[in-house]
Amino acid sequence: MQRFFYSSPLAGFLDASETDILGTLAAHNEFPLQPAQRDAWLEEIRILKAALGVYRNAGTIYLEYSIPRLGRRIDAVVLIGSAIFVLEFKVGGREFAAHAIDQVWDYALDLKNFHEPSHEAIIAPVLVATEAKVITPPKEVPLPPDHLFKPFCSNSQALPGLLRTVLRVAQAEQIAADKWAAGRYHPTPTIVEAAMALYSGHGVTEISRSDAAAINLGRTAEVIGRIITDARDRRHKAICFVTGVPGAGKTLVGLNIATKYIDKNNDLYSVFLSGNGPLVNVLREALARDQVRRGRERGQCTRKGRALSEVKMFIQNVHNFRDDCLSSPDRPPLEHVALFDEAQRAWNREHTSDFMRRRRKRTNFNRSEPEYLISCLDRHQDWAVIVCLVGGGQEINTGEAGISEWIDSLEAEFASWHVYISSRLTDSEYAAGGVLDRLRSRPNVTVNDDLHLAVSMRSFRAENVSLWVKQILDLDTEPARRTLTQVGGRYPIALTRDLNRAKTWLRHHARGSERYGIVVSSRAERLRPYAIDVKSPMDPVHWFLDGKEDVRSSYYLEEVATEFDVQGLELDWACVAWDGDFRHTVSGWEYWSFCGDRWTSIRKPERQRYLKNAYRVLLTRARQGMVIVVPEGDRSDPTRQCGYYDPTFNYLREMGLEMI
Repeated sequence: MQRFFYSSPLAGFLDASETDILGTLAAHNEFPLQPAQRDAWLEEIRILKAALGVYRNAGTIYLEYSIPRLGRRIDAVVLIGSAIFVLEFKVGGREFAAHAIDQVWDYALDLKNFHEPSHEAIIAPVLVATEAKVITPPKEVPLPPDHLFKPFCSNSQALPGLLRTVLRVAQAEQIAADKWAAGRYHPTPTIVEAAMALYSGHGVTEISRSDAAAINLGRTAEVIGRIITDARDRRHKAICFVTGVPGAGKTLVGLNIATKYIDKNNDLYSVFLSGNGPLVNVLREALARDQVRRGRERGQCTRKGRALSEVKMFIQNVHNFRDDCLSSPDRPPLEHVALFDEAQRAWNREHTSDFMRRRRKRTNFNRSEPEYLISCLDRHQDWAVIVCLVGGGQEINTGEAGISEWIDSLEAEFASWHVYISSRLTDSEYAAGGVLDRLRSRPNVTVNDDLHLAVSMRSFRAENVSLWVKQILDLDTEPARRTLTQVGGRYPIALTRDLNRAKTWLRHHARGSERYGIVVSSRAERLRPYAIDVKSPMDPVHWFLDGKEDVRSSYYLEEVATEFDVQGLELDWACVAWDGDFRHTVSGWEYWSFCGDRWTSIRKPERQRYLKNAYRVLLTRARQGMVIVVPEGDRSDPTRQCGYYDPTFNYLREMGLEMI
């Protein structure tokens, strides 16, 4: 796929007429060319011609270069010698807004992180506000260690001097334009970025990595696609379980299928379901905002309310889907295909029956949530498919049954359903137990390891982060130390006892609009002296989506998110604040709950597992790095004794974490 509207060696660009270049841009533009866009392109062309004349035989230019992960296009990418200039124009602009600086920085970071030929290249992001006051470009700039400059701000007149300044320090090997343009692009988008890209028409292969070190998400999606079409063609019902480590892309696979079959008139029409309220709300809001933005860029007025109503049909809360089926007990749902995200969090029979009695006034309801949801799709007379997206060790709340409840339901009532699983479903963290042994004697069971995603896509800087988290939680100290050396400097993990130092660390490491925030256990009730109150309500939509200027956003480092807020979502950089609820001791982990004015020990194995999994969720939220804060405690406060915190801090320090 060609990723740009226009490209040319600089000599060809300089010799071409403005109207010819404009014509090429317009020909690739999928929307009617608005006068404002036409005039902006013409002004950019004039400015670039004036600035690039002396480099006639030294480079190549690309206009409207696509960044699928961000759903945007770079105004201009110019290769000169060994440098890549990423230029964002604000035609008529007189100021350098912070969000515009972050925008051009995000473009440069995307190339640096995900475009293979750009990994080691010298990259200079430049924001050009054409009407800004006179600027004197710097005469000298040091070359950054990672070869990525902080964004430069320039007006039209200062741009030539800025190019010269950067090129004086860019003395590496000249970039081969043909190889650069054809280079592989391996993005790892956040789930929000992925949802927006997929919803706007990009395929999963355009927005996901395809290198040999990562499982090919496209291959997993193809397997699921074949299961769906085979069920339709052969008129049978099927359920498949997609497993994977935290951040491996399970939700991305589900969204890809849902967007592929988004047409209600298609017999393969599907729905993406999740019981994770924060995830559903954040994705819906992000998609609606993105549709409004895209409409504005096309010169159209897209009302947010209408966009939101359309999105709600695409991403539904599983509990609303369940209630709709309850209201029409004999009618099958509209969809033949249902994708259940975080299926391991579905409720067991006791919890579902209790909820139905208290909240829905149904006293005789005696089914688990998996059993009932399968029965809803089973109402179809011809065919149906359920895709369960399963995370290991992710059950974090009372009543969450794990994957075994789905298997038990199939065994008890749905003997005719075809079952597709991965051999990795037997791993201990999926808590499937011996139920799988019974599946082997069942007809129509297919084992396909393409249904398991073994490599974390979230931590694109270090794929072994989820393994390291598992090892420290399982107290596998020596393997954890070895894994940490493999993680190395690509994914910094720091340890401190000072929350303010942790905040400074986050702000120092994050660049552009990379999102950072503080995450804590929902039981971390004795962090209040540090202005961390887990009982204070926060809105995940504002926390995950709003900008640096909004006090409700994660950037402000005032409101914190718990495991319930962040599961299924992610940050670029995270601060994990560790309280006395989960304590390391010489005999292993201890589990505590703060009740009234004192800590009480958690004895039930199920509740212990929820707390351990809560920390698993918190420690696997960051894509690029994290800092862990274990406070020192206070000898004068019986609820924050140093002994509640010191052993945990010492355990993590002995793992070899960087101290700050």
